[in-house]
Amino acid sequence: MGLILKERIKKDVKFGLWEITEDYDTLRNDLLLDDDDIATVENFKNHKRKLEWLSVRTLLKRMLNKDSKIVYGPERKPYLHNNAYNISISHSKNFTAIIMSKKRRVGLDLEFMTNKILRIADKFLRPEEIENIEKDQELYHLYLHWCAKEALYKICDKVDINFVTNLNIDPFKPKLNGLMSGTVNNSYMNEKFVLNYFTLMNYSIVWCYK
Repeated sequence: MGLILKERIKKDVKFGLWEITEDYDTLRNDLLLDDDDIATVENFKNHKRKLEWLSVRTLLKRMLNKDSKIVYGPERKPYLHNNAYNISISHSKNFTAIIMSKKRRVGLDLEFMTNKILRIADKFLRPEEIENIEKDQELYHLYLHWCAKEALYKICDKVDINFVTNLNIDPFKPKLNGLMSGTVNNSYMNEKFVLNYFTLMNYSIVWCYK
């Protein structure tokens, strides 16, 4: 399938979504990798992890129309070589997604939805957030909360954040696509964010920028 969505959200914010249906050789042969990148992907023991890694670079190439190198900071936060873009990356099952901006902070998460989240809701939600979950859309609503908190975690550099105590999602009724709001409150900030969400092929996807 390859590229599903390539969208300019704002003048300086781009979003891309990829479905991994290609084999290893197809993805690998599409990219110009340096020796370090080749060593990285070949050292992955898990074949699925290799496909995820390659699909991220392939999607990035489609979004920028050129090969680009991803590097990582101390907290494993990704960015492009020479700080050309702030980026956030997510992959789950067969989907890979990227959001990027030259000037804005960005955060993104996508998840393939399964019943396992029902067992761990109290590990990432406050009691009042659990009370606001719509029972007739429980699975989807829980995943939107999880993805929203992951996106906030990423946009705030993954530092000093506990999902229950430092992240709060305001009540909202889940739709196929829409907006929600969330707050990050830790030793570094007390800041509110607007998050965009949608669902596609049993995936929940949430992203934000600021």
